[in-house]
Amino acid sequence: MQLMWVSGPTGRVRTISITAKKVVVAALVGSFTLIVTGFLLYLVGFKIAVETSPDLARTLGGVTTEAEQQRMEAIYRDRLVKMQETLDSTAQDIRQLQQLKNRFMEIATPASLRERVASKEDGRGGPLLLLPSRRATLDSSLPLDESLDSTMGEIGQFNKTVSSMRSDWDKQLQWLHTLPTGVPIAGDFRMTSGFGMRVDPFTHTLARHEGLDFTASHGAPIIATADGLVTRSGWEDTYGHIVEITHAEGFMTRYAHISKRHVTEGQRVKRGQHIADVGSTGRSTGPHLHYEVLRNGHVMNPVQVLPSGG
Repeated sequence: MQLMWVSGPTGRVRTISITAKKVVVAALVGSFTLIVTGFLLYLVGFKIAVETSPDLARTLGGVTTEAEQQRMEAIYRDRLVKMQETLDSTAQDIRQLQQLKNRFMEIATPASLRERVASKEDGRGGPLLLLPSRRATLDSSLPLDESLDSTMGEIGQFNKTVSSMRSDWDKQLQWLHTLPTGVPIAGDFRMTSGFGMRVDPFTHTLARHEGLDFTASHGAPIIATADGLVTRSGWEDTYGHIVEITHAEGFMTRYAHISKRHVTEGQRVKRGQHIADVGSTGRSTGPHLHYEVLRNGHVMNPVQVLPSGG
């Protein structure tokens, strides 16, 4: 196809041949021009959006300005600081719990075993957690990813330390459960005879009393003062019905003058378990429990192992 036109009455006749090839080339050139123009307009608009509205820029292209990036990092660092402060506070709470636990162990541990309880002078060690100076590194001296890794490492170490402390507390409490530090009778009672010299209620002469007498109503529950193994459950003329339990650390407890036994020899018992009833069997003037504590075969004053004995 050809296009012809004359510029004037005396002008030359001009013609333009339009072929398919020329149409395709023109279309491609026009398309490329439109694409480049659109891309340039997008860049100009995006730059304006970045400078005037960072939130819009994030929505459009997922990019931020350096100032916006620093602002975001400052927010995360502030959160890291607060996380460190929370860990510091938790560590302080745990240190206070440790002090309470140590006081409990000191009070509840028999005087003869106090050396088994850790003191402040005993050897200790381990990593120092959550130093306040660490918080300063979160401001600017470390990259954000390194600060995050460091904090997560501290949290992991902190959790391990707490888990280790919990295991240690459980072991010490289990150890206390194996020691006869409990009161051997439940309910209301009165202590009528202490350990040592006294006037014998039958002969009215001075005699040695190797235990404590707890007066209570007939049938009142007698309980084991610690975990252990029943090594005797029977009758003895002086003690009447008697139960003996062997415990850890060479301790043995004896419960006498009882009316009824609820355990048999070879039976394992737990601290606080009902093992017998108060009675007045054997050499007795009335319902009461005669309670003795021995260690390595030697009689000792039960007050020394009772919590109040400390």
